[in-house]
Amino acid sequence: MAKYRGAVCRLCRREGKKLFLKGHKCTSPKCTFEKRGYAPGMFGEDRRRRRASDYGQQLREKQRMRTTYGVLERQFRRHVRQAQRRDGVTADLLVISLERRLDNVVYRAGLAASRSQARQFVSHRHIMVNDRTVNVPSFSVRVGDVIKVKERSRQLGLIAAALANAGAVAAPKWLQADLSNAMVTVVDMPDPAEVETGADEQQVIEFYSR
Repeated sequence: MAKYRGAVCRLCRREGKKLFLKGHKCTSPKCTFEKRGYAPGMFGEDRRRRRASDYGQQLREKQRMRTTYGVLERQFRRHVRQAQRRDGVTADLLVISLERRLDNVVYRAGLAASRSQARQFVSHRHIMVNDRTVNVPSFSVRVGDVIKVKERSRQLGLIAAALANAGAVAAPKWLQADLSNAMVTVVDMPDPAEVETGADEQQVIEFYSR
Protein backbone atom coordinates (compact mmCIF):
# COMPACT_ATOMS: atom_id res chain seq x y z
CA MET A 1 0.00 0.00 0.00
CA ALA A 2 1.50 3.34 -1.08
CA LYS A 3 2.00 5.97 1.59
CA TYR A 4 4.11 9.02 2.39
CA ARG A 5 7.35 8.00 4.12
CA GLY A 6 9.07 11.34 4.50
CA ALA A 7 9.34 13.68 7.49
CA VAL A 8 5.86 14.47 8.84
CA CYS A 9 6.75 17.90 10.24
CA ARG A 10 7.92 18.91 6.77
CA LEU A 11 4.32 18.61 5.57
CA CYS A 12 3.05 21.00 8.25
CA ARG A 13 5.76 23.50 7.37
CA ARG A 14 4.86 23.31 3.68
CA GLU A 15 1.18 23.99 4.40
CA GLY A 16 1.97 26.86 6.75
CA LYS A 17 -0.01 25.52 9.72
CA LYS A 18 -0.05 22.65 12.16
CA LEU A 19 -1.98 19.67 10.84
CA PHE A 20 -1.44 17.56 14.00
CA LEU A 21 -0.26 14.59 11.97
CA LYS A 22 1.58 13.18 15.00
CA GLY A 23 -1.31 13.64 17.44
CA HIS A 24 -0.49 14.94 20.91
CA LYS A 25 3.22 15.15 20.06
CA CYS A 26 2.43 18.20 17.93
CA THR A 27 1.68 20.18 21.12
CA SER A 28 5.27 19.77 22.32
CA PRO A 29 7.46 22.92 22.32
CA LYS A 30 10.04 20.79 20.48
CA CYS A 31 7.75 20.59 17.46
CA THR A 32 9.70 21.49 14.31
CA PHE A 33 6.91 23.82 13.16
CA GLU A 34 7.41 25.93 16.30
CA LYS A 35 11.10 26.32 15.49
CA ARG A 36 10.80 26.80 11.72
CA GLY A 37 7.27 27.78 10.79
CA TYR A 38 8.11 28.47 7.16
CA ALA A 39 8.16 26.26 4.08
CA PRO A 40 11.02 23.75 3.83
CA GLY A 41 13.84 24.15 1.33
CA MET A 42 16.54 26.69 0.57
CA PHE A 43 14.06 29.47 -0.23
CA GLY A 44 11.42 28.51 2.33
CA GLU A 45 11.52 31.80 4.24
CA ASP A 46 11.15 33.82 1.04
CA ARG A 47 8.11 31.84 -0.18
CA ARG A 48 5.83 33.05 2.58
CA ARG A 49 6.31 36.64 1.39
CA ARG A 50 4.91 35.88 -2.06
CA ARG A 51 1.23 36.15 -2.88
CA ALA A 52 -0.07 32.95 -4.47
CA SER A 53 -2.29 32.99 -7.56
CA ASP A 54 -5.88 31.71 -7.38
CA TYR A 55 -4.67 28.38 -8.71
CA GLY A 56 -1.86 28.33 -6.15
CA GLN A 57 -4.28 29.01 -3.29
CA GLN A 58 -6.63 26.25 -4.44
CA LEU A 59 -3.71 23.85 -4.79
CA ARG A 60 -2.52 24.58 -1.27
CA GLU A 61 -6.01 24.06 0.18
CA LYS A 62 -6.28 20.75 -1.68
CA GLN A 63 -2.87 19.62 -0.49
CA ARG A 64 -3.65 20.71 3.07
CA MET A 65 -6.88 18.73 3.20
CA ARG A 66 -5.37 15.69 1.52
CA THR A 67 -2.42 15.73 3.91
CA THR A 68 -4.65 16.12 6.96
CA TYR A 69 -6.52 12.92 6.14
CA GLY A 70 -3.36 11.12 5.00
CA VAL A 71 -4.78 10.26 1.57
CA LEU A 72 -2.69 10.11 -1.59
CA GLU A 73 -3.72 12.03 -4.71
CA ARG A 74 -5.38 9.22 -6.65
CA GLN A 75 -7.57 8.16 -3.74
CA PHE A 76 -8.39 11.74 -2.78
CA ARG A 77 -9.49 12.47 -6.34
CA ARG A 78 -11.78 9.46 -6.16
CA HIS A 79 -13.46 10.89 -3.05
CA VAL A 80 -13.97 14.19 -4.90
CA ARG A 81 -15.43 12.53 -8.01
CA GLN A 82 -17.86 10.50 -5.90
CA ALA A 83 -19.00 13.66 -4.11
CA GLN A 84 -19.50 15.45 -7.43
CA ARG A 85 -21.75 12.68 -8.74
CA ARG A 86 -24.11 12.81 -5.76
CA ASP A 87 -26.93 15.25 -5.06
CA GLY A 88 -26.16 17.91 -2.47
CA VAL A 89 -23.41 20.36 -1.58
CA THR A 90 -20.27 18.81 -3.04
CA ALA A 91 -17.91 20.25 -0.41
CA ASP A 92 -20.05 18.84 2.43
CA LEU A 93 -20.33 15.46 0.73
CA LEU A 94 -16.56 15.33 0.39
CA VAL A 95 -16.09 15.98 4.10
CA ILE A 96 -18.64 13.29 5.00
CA SER A 97 -16.93 10.79 2.70
CA LEU A 98 -13.52 11.42 4.26
CA GLU A 99 -14.87 11.37 7.81
CA ARG A 100 -16.50 7.97 7.24
CA ARG A 101 -13.16 6.33 6.48
CA LEU A 102 -12.39 3.61 9.03
CA ASP A 103 -8.95 4.99 9.88
CA ASN A 104 -10.47 8.42 10.55
CA VAL A 105 -13.20 6.92 12.76
CA VAL A 106 -10.61 5.06 14.85
CA TYR A 107 -8.70 8.32 15.26
CA ARG A 108 -11.77 10.50 15.95
CA ALA A 109 -12.98 8.06 18.59
CA GLY A 110 -9.68 8.37 20.45
CA LEU A 111 -8.57 4.78 19.86
CA ALA A 112 -5.38 6.02 18.17
CA ALA A 113 -3.17 9.06 18.70
CA SER A 114 -3.14 10.05 15.01
CA ARG A 115 -4.63 9.04 11.68
CA SER A 116 -1.38 7.42 10.61
CA GLN A 117 -1.39 5.31 13.77
CA ALA A 118 -5.06 4.45 13.21
CA ARG A 119 -4.21 3.41 9.64
CA GLN A 120 -1.49 1.15 11.00
CA PHE A 121 -3.88 -0.48 13.49
CA VAL A 122 -6.39 -1.16 10.72
CA SER A 123 -3.93 -2.49 8.14
CA HIS A 124 -2.30 -4.76 10.76
CA ARG A 125 -5.69 -6.36 11.44
CA HIS A 126 -6.20 -5.06 14.98
CA ILE A 127 -9.61 -3.47 14.23
CA MET A 128 -13.00 -5.16 13.89
CA VAL A 129 -16.22 -3.81 12.38
CA ASN A 130 -19.37 -5.60 13.51
CA ASP A 131 -17.20 -8.46 14.87
CA ARG A 132 -15.43 -8.93 11.55
CA THR A 133 -11.79 -8.02 10.95
CA VAL A 134 -11.36 -5.19 8.46
CA ASN A 135 -7.87 -4.28 7.26
CA VAL A 136 -8.81 -1.63 4.69
CA PRO A 137 -8.28 1.92 6.07
CA SER A 138 -10.57 3.42 3.40
CA PHE A 139 -13.50 1.20 4.46
CA SER A 140 -16.58 3.45 4.74
CA VAL A 141 -18.57 3.02 7.95
CA ARG A 142 -22.36 3.26 8.18
CA VAL A 143 -24.81 4.21 10.91
CA GLY A 144 -25.09 1.33 13.36
CA ASP A 145 -21.60 -0.05 12.75
CA VAL A 146 -19.65 -1.04 15.86
CA ILE A 147 -15.89 -0.62 15.63
CA LYS A 148 -13.58 -2.04 18.26
CA VAL A 149 -10.00 -3.08 18.92
CA LYS A 150 -9.50 -6.83 19.06
CA GLU A 151 -9.29 -8.01 22.65
CA ARG A 152 -6.01 -9.84 22.13
CA SER A 153 -4.50 -6.75 20.51
CA ARG A 154 -5.21 -4.43 23.44
CA GLN A 155 -2.17 -5.66 25.37
CA LEU A 156 0.31 -4.77 22.61
CA GLY A 157 2.60 -1.91 23.61
CA LEU A 158 1.66 0.67 20.98
CA ILE A 159 -2.07 -0.04 21.22
CA ALA A 160 -2.05 -0.15 25.02
CA ALA A 161 -0.32 3.24 25.10
CA ALA A 162 -2.86 4.70 22.67
CA LEU A 163 -5.79 3.37 24.72
CA ALA A 164 -4.26 4.74 27.92
CA ASN A 165 -4.47 8.24 26.44
CA ALA A 166 -7.81 7.64 24.72
CA GLY A 167 -9.74 10.19 26.79
CA ALA A 168 -7.49 13.11 25.84
CA VAL A 169 -9.79 14.20 22.98
CA ALA A 170 -13.59 13.97 23.08
CA ALA A 171 -15.24 11.98 20.30
CA PRO A 172 -17.56 13.90 17.92
CA LYS A 173 -21.33 13.69 18.42
CA TRP A 174 -21.84 11.22 15.59
CA LEU A 175 -19.69 8.66 17.40
CA GLN A 176 -20.55 7.02 20.70
CA ALA A 177 -17.28 5.93 22.27
CA ASP A 178 -16.92 3.27 24.96
CA LEU A 179 -13.24 3.64 25.69
CA SER A 180 -13.25 1.20 28.60
CA ASN A 181 -14.06 -1.53 26.09
CA ALA A 182 -12.03 0.03 23.24
CA MET A 183 -15.23 0.34 21.22
CA VAL A 184 -17.10 2.99 19.25
CA THR A 185 -20.55 2.98 17.65
CA VAL A 186 -21.54 5.11 14.66
CA VAL A 187 -24.83 6.71 15.74
CA ASP A 188 -25.21 9.32 12.98
CA MET A 189 -23.61 10.73 9.87
CA PRO A 190 -20.89 13.40 10.32
CA ASP A 191 -22.05 17.03 10.33
CA PRO A 192 -19.70 18.96 7.99
CA ALA A 193 -20.38 22.16 9.93
CA GLU A 194 -18.78 20.60 13.03
CA VAL A 195 -15.75 19.12 11.26
CA GLU A 196 -12.46 21.01 11.26
CA THR A 197 -10.59 19.87 8.17
CA GLY A 198 -7.91 22.54 8.28
CA ALA A 199 -8.75 23.64 4.73
CA ASP A 200 -11.29 25.59 2.67
CA GLU A 201 -13.35 22.74 1.19
CA GLN A 202 -14.97 24.94 -1.46
CA GLN A 203 -11.60 25.89 -2.90
CA VAL A 204 -10.73 22.20 -3.02
CA ILE A 205 -13.81 21.52 -5.14
CA GLU A 206 -13.00 24.49 -7.39
CA PHE A 207 -9.51 23.08 -7.93
CA TYR A 208 -10.95 19.86 -9.37
CA SER A 209 -13.57 21.75 -11.36
CA ARG A 210 -11.05 23.67 -13.45
